[in-house]
Amino acid sequence: MLDPSAPVTLDLTNFDTYLNSCCQLAGQKLMNCQSLAQASMRESEVNCYPGLRALEDPRQVLTLESLASLHDITEQAWRVLEGTILWEHTCAGEATRLGLGAKYLIVPSKHLAPSSLGRDADLTQPLTVEPSHLAHLSLGQRHMLQQAWNIWRLAEGLGQDPCQAMARQHLLIIINNHTAEQILDDFTKANFYGFRREHVLFMIQHSFPGLHYTGAGWQIDYDSPRRLHNHGQMVMQTVMDSQLFYIEASGDKHYLGCNEYLEMLKSKTDKVSFNIEDLDYLNEPIDMLGLAAGHNLGQQGYQMVMEVVANNPSAPIKGGACYYDPRLERDVIIESFQLQGITPAQITHLNKNVNHYPNPYNAMVILKERGLAMPIAIKEDHLYFQPVQGDINFIVPTAFVQRAKLKPICSWKSGRNTPEALVCMQRQEERPGFMAWARDLAGL
Repeated sequence: MLDPSAPVTLDLTNFDTYLNSCCQLAGQKLMNCQSLAQASMRESEVNCYPGLRALEDPRQVLTLESLASLHDITEQAWRVLEGTILWEHTCAGEATRLGLGAKYLIVPSKHLAPSSLGRDADLTQPLTVEPSHLAHLSLGQRHMLQQAWNIWRLAEGLGQDPCQAMARQHLLIIINNHTAEQILDDFTKANFYGFRREHVLFMIQHSFPGLHYTGAGWQIDYDSPRRLHNHGQMVMQTVMDSQLFYIEASGDKHYLGCNEYLEMLKSKTDKVSFNIEDLDYLNEPIDMLGLAAGHNLGQQGYQMVMEVVANNPSAPIKGGACYYDPRLERDVIIESFQLQGITPAQITHLNKNVNHYPNPYNAMVILKERGLAMPIAIKEDHLYFQPVQGDINFIVPTAFVQRAKLKPICSWKSGRNTPEALVCMQRQEERPGFMAWARDLAGL
């Protein structure tokens, strides 16, 4: 049975050592399995959260508004302009629930129509925004422009030079191998959205072959389909050597050593991890209240802050769920595939998936030393691992927060969310001056 709080033996030196660790873990988790079929029968049992039936509603969620004063928020605005935040954007997912390909590259005016809104879309509901009426921008372009716009406007509002404020920011863009060249080309053509090219770091999340069972145990099958090992492997890859890079003026990739990355993190008061499908982001990506609260919590010793939102009762989704674990005597976030027998409709408190890491150097060093829990998945007749980024809450002091008014999660997970996504995009375009500014900044 999976215990996310138990130490895991993972060698995160490089991909080879990581895969060797996977083989060893498969042998430990599936000690009595002599075939892939037997492993498949035990998948749910292996991944099940320990003490599942004893879980209770969360008890320790803090209210964001009580954690930061107006003075704190003003101070945080200056810290943002000084470049003390690492903005991490995760764009590597395979978007299987939406079924429209890589979300970064989706151009609604090109890829969507009233009769084609993504998997599970409710085509009986009339659209309030037609895809063809939107500007020819991809979701990724909208995502990056929105952050640049908000930093620009913040600098103007505080009487600072917007170009200098933009140049002080550091970004980490995580992409996958299938879309890497298209996304890198997009950033280059868009002049890195006004950010300094040396400060826009990229990482291509690695995909791995599956494991199969032989008489000698679990072995790597290099001829098997290659798959991503979920977003937990993504964050563990960032602390492997020479995985992050920036694009030089020549077009070459300049790679950073792990120690160089960790040294950069020492200068940051927060690392904020966004996901590409968060629709609230298209309205206000720089959540000053959340940043100020995260800073204050970091000074109290917390190394991760996870925001809790309500599940949408009319269209519940799976994801990281918040519960109180009496075994650990604290609240936890548990990924839904570890909640055997609990349906999305039964999950009331979800992780928003915009996570903060106050003083991120500390959390990333612990992550490199400990690794994460390693759930399994049987796919395409092979064994793959599916570690979860949110499981960092089990290895570092973590605070759980929520807004005074608990709103449903707002993200573009499947076609059911497409009408809402289109409304958010139209609202973005209608912002006074936004489109003209975007053309001047990035030539889009």
